[in-house]
Amino acid sequence: MTYGWESTRGAFRQPYAEDSLRKLAETGSEWIALSFWTWQDTVHSTNIYFDYGYTMTDRDIEHAVRLAKELGLKVCLKPVVNSRDGIWRARIGFPEEGDSYWEAWFRSYTNFIKHYAELAEELECEMFCIGCEMVATESRETEWRHLIGEVKSLYTGPIVYNANHGKEEGIDWLDAVDYIGTSAYYPVASVPGDSYENMRLAWEKQKPRLKALAERFGKPLVFIEIGCRSAVGCATMPWDFTHKELPASEQEQANFYRSALETFWDEPWFAGFFWWDWSTRLYKAEEASSNVGFDIYGKAAEQVLREYYKRPVIR
Repeated sequence: MTYGWESTRGAFRQPYAEDSLRKLAETGSEWIALSFWTWQDTVHSTNIYFDYGYTMTDRDIEHAVRLAKELGLKVCLKPVVNSRDGIWRARIGFPEEGDSYWEAWFRSYTNFIKHYAELAEELECEMFCIGCEMVATESRETEWRHLIGEVKSLYTGPIVYNANHGKEEGIDWLDAVDYIGTSAYYPVASVPGDSYENMRLAWEKQKPRLKALAERFGKPLVFIEIGCRSAVGCATMPWDFTHKELPASEQEQANFYRSALETFWDEPWFAGFFWWDWSTRLYKAEEASSNVGFDIYGKAAEQVLREYYKRPVIR
């Protein structure tokens, strides 16, 4: 599970967040991606900065990691940069001829990532994510390889990069990471309310390409983000977080979960799922049927997940 997204400074240490993390552990999940972000002002800015009123402190992160470990959860530390102008981080970048801007941005980003790589080492996090859906930067192979070398001088565990679905094959430096990660928001439903069977067929169409990617680089592939909201039509656009007016549908979300789990569960090249997502502040259990967010607490998809997470993995 991804845990912690959309949380601000101090939230990880609140009683409601601790209670939420305990409920997450009860699902049978073995890992969390502890994910948080800081800012750059626009997608063309070269400075990434700590926002005292917003960004998680190291004490916040340490608290969440230690509690997760007490609950038997492994941790992938996942720091992310977002843009204050509201444009998706995949657009962060500069014209190819703007080398001085690229140099400045990668200097700032590398310093940002190195800080958390060092923290991940100190806290004995079992995985570290070096970037998330930064599509416009991915052609800068030299800079990414340098960043990875810097990270590996500080962090001794496995590292992963979070590509975006459909863009994974354009990244030439994935041999330098330990896991190939992707945000697997594939639109596996053709119509709102689509069946499990149709979603299953759609996942099967994705499998050969993803398997070939893992084999090309000799690295296991992990869905470091995957999920959809419990609302009608969301399996046709699993990435969507804006259409809050859509009616609730636990079944569509459950079909999405079951179809993905069944398709990839026993594949030897596939490393697992980090579901998006589990909030630090949960709704009340009796509100689950009307909730249209990504959370699965108290929903049909949680029961699907519990069922699979009791199964042995045969590889």
